[in-house]
Amino acid sequence: MVAKTKKQTGKSPATQTDRDRSPLVSPPGKSNVRRPGREGKVFNSTHSNGLSGIRHKLGLTPSAAAKLGITLLLAALTGYLHWYHLTQLFENDRHFSHLSNLEKEMAFRTEMGLYYSYYKTIIEAPSFLDGLHMVMNDRLTEHPLVINTLKRFNLYPEVVLASWYRMYTGVMGYFGIPTKMCWSINRGEGLTPVDSCEGMGDPAYFYVACVFLLNGMMMSIFFMYGSYLSGSRLGGVITTLCFFFNHGESTRVMWTPPLRESFAYPFLVLQMLLLTYILRTRNPSRTAMVALGISNLCFMLPWQFAQFVLLTQVASLFASYILGYLAAAKMQSILVTHMITLGVCFVLMFGNSMLLTSFYASSLVSIWVIIAMRERFAQVFRQGIVIWVMQGLAWVGSTVLLKFLLSTVLGASDDAHISGLIKSKFTSYKDFHTLMYTCAAEFDFMELETPVRYLKTLLLPINVLVVALIAGRTIQDIVRCLRHGGKTLAKTEDADEAAGSEIAAKGEMVYHSLQLVAFAVLAILIMRLKLFLTPHMCIMASLICSRQLFGWIGEKFKQHTVVFAVLAIMAIQGMTNLQAQWAIIGEFSNLPQEELLDWIQENTRPNAVFAGAMPTMASVKLSTGRPIVNHPHYEDAGLRERTKLVYSMYSRMSGETVKRNLMKLGVEFFILEDSWCTRRTRPGCSMPEIWDIEDPQNVGKTPLCTHISRNSRPHFTTVFSNDIYKVLKVPKATKDLR
Repeated sequence: MVAKTKKQTGKSPATQTDRDRSPLVSPPGKSNVRRPGREGKVFNSTHSNGLSGIRHKLGLTPSAAAKLGITLLLAALTGYLHWYHLTQLFENDRHFSHLSNLEKEMAFRTEMGLYYSYYKTIIEAPSFLDGLHMVMNDRLTEHPLVINTLKRFNLYPEVVLASWYRMYTGVMGYFGIPTKMCWSINRGEGLTPVDSCEGMGDPAYFYVACVFLLNGMMMSIFFMYGSYLSGSRLGGVITTLCFFFNHGESTRVMWTPPLRESFAYPFLVLQMLLLTYILRTRNPSRTAMVALGISNLCFMLPWQFAQFVLLTQVASLFASYILGYLAAAKMQSILVTHMITLGVCFVLMFGNSMLLTSFYASSLVSIWVIIAMRERFAQVFRQGIVIWVMQGLAWVGSTVLLKFLLSTVLGASDDAHISGLIKSKFTSYKDFHTLMYTCAAEFDFMELETPVRYLKTLLLPINVLVVALIAGRTIQDIVRCLRHGGKTLAKTEDADEAAGSEIAAKGEMVYHSLQLVAFAVLAILIMRLKLFLTPHMCIMASLICSRQLFGWIGEKFKQHTVVFAVLAIMAIQGMTNLQAQWAIIGEFSNLPQEELLDWIQENTRPNAVFAGAMPTMASVKLSTGRPIVNHPHYEDAGLRERTKLVYSMYSRMSGETVKRNLMKLGVEFFILEDSWCTRRTRPGCSMPEIWDIEDPQNVGKTPLCTHISRNSRPHFTTVFSNDIYKVLKVPKATKDLR
């Protein structure tokens, strides 16, 4: 029997003010036993704006203002529903509101714990600036190195949230308003009671709540995106319902809030909505370009992978330009915006070389040069397919050449593992680092069950139909263009305004189709990236409401009838998927790790240095504050080599060799986990087998970790052990090893 006793009373009413501003919307470890809980809270917001003044300022008629108001209201409703959906799934999965502070921290495993640790550092520092200085001069994450984690780990979300938390608790404390409610939790089973707090005054609660609020706002933007792209609010409804019906394939924020995509992806949705507006608008304003740049920056700063997504976007836009759907001047304006954003991001990331040596940066320069030399291309090559192909080849060749030239000049090798990962997808190439990625299911090829799930909710058939229609019309335009001697469509846009508007509308759809294809390729190669593909498929599904594409069905009533029939069929499997999510009921518990962390706190010095499996190291740093030598952020070349040395414990090398490796790193305690020695996700993917690629001379020998799990002597001394973890004391390094 588990009981929850109120420990202290007083909780501030949680209120939220959401201001929806979008002038771009066109007017036309678990158990099934739960601790007793309490009902969730509903956050309401009220708005009192001078609506008539806003209407006049935007130049809207009363009818158009009413339509815009309805759109914003529906967007706010979908945002609220998604926020509520995420919070309930997260609470159901972990029973987060009833966990102690330590349990909440343990729930943030692997990279999540690493990111959260910097948020914790800033809020626990004497002042915000002290905390910022600590994360910019970090001595704990890669002992004995001092690193600027803002440069390395895309930590601006944690900096912002920590500043908000400090301001919030400071203001509430000044006025004497309680911000959290704490309880004493009787965990049963002979375990000691723990204190549990909830409310915005609890650091973990505040952090998670902000992530879910941001992703609720993302759904509001999603609705407006679908409405704007399709020209119908029904298109927005289709988009959001498709997202909910395929929720497990669309996002994982409800299971992993601190991951970088949780902060970055909402800004990509906003950026693509703004880009759609720019593509549709004949002469986009400077304000629109600035807004695009800001959303670009907000997408790039939190996530190191953003550059690869933006590479696919720029490539899709360039293909639209080559085909003549995008005017050179507009393409150059978009490129300049991307370049400025990249430069600002480079400065804010303190000169992170991965930004300048990326394919994305090289691609921006290459495309700019190709467009600037368009007249020279026209003189040298024949109009039509030849010049299109030559421009494409020039882009690929110059981008690859410039990327490797910059990498050589700047001496950057941090993204070398990406090239290895791509190479391993198309050849038999494999090494230690590529196997560390590809042996994880999320970095493997897309599983067959994923397209089957798309089929069941009709998401795949609808997208195939939409893309086929767009491709058919594009092919007709290309054939017509070739018959007229290769005269590009963009020239027509300059000549005739009506024709130009039609071309812009087509170009917008061509871009979205090409972007969908690019996301599909990424998702097929790396399953984790279906988190881009599925939401974009939901966006494309909104086009079944487009009169431009599906006007042939008949009058609007007939088209809407067909749409509702499709929705009804979608809902059969969609509701089943939602019910499966709602049925996930559990409670987080990890007693072996709790024992380990408590032992470290009580029995080791604050500056004792630890090494071990990357996920566990994140928890050690977060909950104990002890220095570590390796961690889960695998994007740095030096860190990859450190981790490789640490993981030699799971190789077939001699104990003496492994001991010397650890001593060179200054490790005092190694946390051994038997599961890392025996776990095998598939043939060739156990740690000893991965090491066989790097250490062929020892193939066939018994792994060192197997010997150590039986008897750690003579090389190490066991100082703690339980069912999962064994802590080995490493001898002090001698001078000749340093």
